[in-house]
Amino acid sequence: MELTLPQRLQKSVSGSFHKTALLQKRVRELIRGASPLFETRERNPIKIAFQEMERGLIELIPDEEPQSAPPPPQA
Repeated sequence: MELTLPQRLQKSVSGSFHKTALLQKRVRELIRGASPLFETRERNPIKIAFQEMERGLIELIPDEEPQSAPPPPQA
């Protein structure tokens, strides 16, 4: 019997913060308009991100740290 998407997600991620963070980041990118990394008719960003992860098409790269503002001039 084939597993449902929630079952596949739970089995694959199973407490892995790394994979959870990876999926969350990619889902946000897809929602903001990024294109899937493979040919698909799927529209659900969670399903797309999970399939990309299963295929090894995405990896977790830390977000760039925001540049700190320069100190105010001394008076």
